[in-house]
Amino acid sequence: MARAGRRVVLQPGQTLITQGAPTADLYIVIDGSLGVSARGLGKVATLMSGEIVGEMSFVDSNPPSATVAAETVTIVLAILKDDIERRIEVEPMFGLRFFRALALFLADRLRAATQSRQGQNGSGNLGAAEVDADELDEKLMDKLAVAGDRFDRLTKAVAAKRS
Repeated sequence: MARAGRRVVLQPGQTLITQGAPTADLYIVIDGSLGVSARGLGKVATLMSGEIVGEMSFVDSNPPSATVAAETVTIVLAILKDDIERRIEVEPMFGLRFFRALALFLADRLRAATQSRQGQNGSGNLGAAEVDADELDEKLMDKLAVAGDRFDRLTKAVAAKRS
């Protein structure tokens, strides 16, 4: 994915995604932070390193439901959605892993949003203290460790890549 994508550096206040305007890319936050806001709601989230941006539009093909802008100097890996779709066609096992990762990511985000609305103090990540050790099976923990390792390699590859 690092070879297929391009490194994008955003300055504070620079918009990455505009609500309602289609985007051709899926983004992975490498470093920095992005603010997510929606018309009528204001700021709804902050995205940090390791987060995926534009995934909902990738999954359902609707235009983005929020605007995403850099809060700090932020580095993202931009990957054309068409490139991902072509790779999925050629490598179905990649597609299986990719969509499973998206499902876990979206489930975690939904869980965090639900906890936040219920007044709980969840951080929105699978390592949060609120998650009991027996809630996660060992297979999932192994997959998370592998995903973390892959993200570390991706971060290093993007850092070495020149725009």
